[in-house]
Amino acid sequence: MKTYSDLNTPERILLGPGPSMVSSRVLRAMAHPLLGHLDPKFIELMKEVQDLMRYTFQTTNEMTLPVSGTGSAGMESTVANLLEPGDSILIAVNGYFGERLVDMAGRYGATVYRLDKPWGEVATPEEVDAALKVHPVKVVAIVHAETSTGAMTPLEGMAEVAHKYGALLLVDCVTSLGGIPLKIDDWGIDIAYSGTQKCLSCPPGLSPVTVGPKAREAFHNRKTKVANWYLDLTMLEHYWGDDRTYHHTAPISMNFALRESLRLVQEEGLEARYQRHLENGKLLWDGLEELDLRLIVPVKHRLPTLTTVAIPEGVIDAEIRGRLLNDYNIEVAGGLGAFKGKAWRIGLMGHGSTIRNVDLVLAALREILGR
Repeated sequence: MKTYSDLNTPERILLGPGPSMVSSRVLRAMAHPLLGHLDPKFIELMKEVQDLMRYTFQTTNEMTLPVSGTGSAGMESTVANLLEPGDSILIAVNGYFGERLVDMAGRYGATVYRLDKPWGEVATPEEVDAALKVHPVKVVAIVHAETSTGAMTPLEGMAEVAHKYGALLLVDCVTSLGGIPLKIDDWGIDIAYSGTQKCLSCPPGLSPVTVGPKAREAFHNRKTKVANWYLDLTMLEHYWGDDRTYHHTAPISMNFALRESLRLVQEEGLEARYQRHLENGKLLWDGLEELDLRLIVPVKHRLPTLTTVAIPEGVIDAEIRGRLLNDYNIEVAGGLGAFKGKAWRIGLMGHGSTIRNVDLVLAALREILGR
């Protein structure tokens, strides 16, 4: 019989689009003894997680909870709960994850209208307004921080446009929550989802979701049951609400980790955290341009948490990333979809957004590219 050695994973410097690097405090939190998912101590911890999530989302939404699953589970939970057959949605598509929203919405029987923008560009409130004049919809969906391109779509004014036409605003903030300004209440966002493994610097496995009053009302006014039982937020709200009614066995250790990662966010303070990500992003951009590397997204809409770099002519994508990994222990990612083989994606998120990591990746690229 084959035998297996002890697990011995390398300590990578994770500078890709996620997962990001995790603080030792978060890893220690995961090692705490398990509790039952209805244990009074765990129920107390659930409330703390929700309070810290509200702080990070900048919201007072009562229905704020971590969906058990990665960011894609959060995406699907919002789509499944908002849409039923015959409903309509307008999706701003400017990258891979906008396309994923289109796919999901279609699977739930919605009529999908697209507002297409070239990869790396962003939609404006004026363009959303023009699209809604032609096709009024129930939901407008926007990816705040498009992980495939490194483009940030400004959200100010988007809710006003959606609400003018009676639509709800759904926002993907998987690569923005805890890294760049996000103000759910001030900006009028009706429903949003994220992931733990990006700027929150927590292992993947939970998806923070926040639901405002109008979206919550829409859930309860459905004519049909939510087609996805596991992600039915009207059921999950009873588990995460005052009733604490059993729905599923929550991932206990992941909630320990999320609590600690959110505690780190609160200790640093949101404004200081946003400033750190912006300053380190600018340091990276300046260093890449000094290496004569072209940054794909214009600075006005460039994400400080995720930078896309055009691969130079004659350079083999996999070869460079392989050397970064094997020689320098640094992970960066290649492009997705339209950017496959054309871009590198360098992430500076959460615990990994440091001057040291900027210097490391720039020095490695300078050596490998001979610049």
